[in-house]
Amino acid sequence: MMATARLAEIELPDFGLPETEPVIPADLYEQRMEQVRERAEVSGYDALVVYADREHFANLTYLTGYDPRFEEALLVLVPGRTPSVLVGNEGMEYSRVSPVRLERVLYQTFSLPGQPRSRSASLASILTDVGLARGQRVGVAGWKYFELIEATDPDTWIDAPAFIADTLREIGCQLRNANRLFMDPVDGLRSINEVDQLARFEFAATWSSQAVRNVVFNVKPGMTELDGLPLMALNGLPLSCHPILVSGAERTGMFIPSPSSYRLREGDPIFTTLGVWGGNTARFGFLVGDASGLPTDARDYVDRLVAPYFAAVAEWYETVGIGVSGGQLWEIINRHLGDPFFGVGLNPGHLIHLDEWVSSPIYEGSQDELRSGMAIQVDVIPLTHSPYASTNIEDGIALADEAMRAELRDRYPEAWRRITARRDFMEHTLGIRLKPEVLPFSNLAAYLPPYWLSPHLAMRME
Repeated sequence: MMATARLAEIELPDFGLPETEPVIPADLYEQRMEQVRERAEVSGYDALVVYADREHFANLTYLTGYDPRFEEALLVLVPGRTPSVLVGNEGMEYSRVSPVRLERVLYQTFSLPGQPRSRSASLASILTDVGLARGQRVGVAGWKYFELIEATDPDTWIDAPAFIADTLREIGCQLRNANRLFMDPVDGLRSINEVDQLARFEFAATWSSQAVRNVVFNVKPGMTELDGLPLMALNGLPLSCHPILVSGAERTGMFIPSPSSYRLREGDPIFTTLGVWGGNTARFGFLVGDASGLPTDARDYVDRLVAPYFAAVAEWYETVGIGVSGGQLWEIINRHLGDPFFGVGLNPGHLIHLDEWVSSPIYEGSQDELRSGMAIQVDVIPLTHSPYASTNIEDGIALADEAMRAELRDRYPEAWRRITARRDFMEHTLGIRLKPEVLPFSNLAAYLPPYWLSPHLAMRME
């Protein structure tokens, strides 16, 4: 008999919060440095430079543990030399957060406008001093690679500020976009994670999902969006996207505006999300106790939108696994939700890392196979542009083969207990059977309550 998505009274377990914080060890950063050097050499680069700023930090932080908080930074990797990192005034001290052996070079142009700038050599002389030279083929990694549909030679598009690219060219370097070394959806270095990194992501996702859970279970009419956001109990973990609590048809129609003084009203559509480095969670519903509080022309919200959506996501969950192609997952969502009514436009799932979206192997016709070590967002977003508004499950999972699962279990038993409890809940309560390699990282674990004033009513497969 085919399973059907139905609304049921469900008790969502308390999966717990982390008591210990996984830390990326220094020797792992050094291994990453060696790996990227090897990849750069195989790709034909004589040197590699990695650009970062406050928003586009992930490649640099992956290699060094350092993220520029107000400034830009530039990491220069030249064979046979200690890695050099160019930083601004405030980065000189904060860059000591990196456990990696680095030559730290003050380049004050990376500082905020108006700060002292008289102690630095020119950018051209610094780049020459750290080993860059005329005729070198230099890979430049920032935060985005490009496709043939966008440019006739996309690897010539450099996503670093023009003054950096211009100076590199002035000293005679030949530049190519090197972001695929880090971000390719099949074998990019940040697409396949080590056990320590997955443990860190589980730690992050536990906190972000608990924050969203706090909002869904406690938000009330009469609060403003600004009143409701503190329910997240933010703890200072660095953010990968803006914290959001937004309500009302007009504001949720924009989907991702920041909280405002808008006062929540019973009957409103409502959306919330929190992303921290390595973990993002989101939910969408209506601020009602049951269907009678819904807009009159959307009283069948659960049957028309939520049930088919949940059935699609449940099949996605049951299918995802090592060796599955991204195209298979796309096909599932398209089969269930391909009608234009649902308005699913973005990839139904993507890779996550320190940044909220790395890239995605999940698209129409994709033959990209999912691999052990991938951290993936279950992220299927319908935008109906109608009184039905939307519904949403966004949670993080990881794929781990038997050896990786054993290492995670042995080295991070606290995280492993949460993961196994979530798997048990999803299978035995929500009716979603996961493959052994699928590790749910969210304290909401596919839990979807359509009526936020009755948060114990949620969807399950029967």
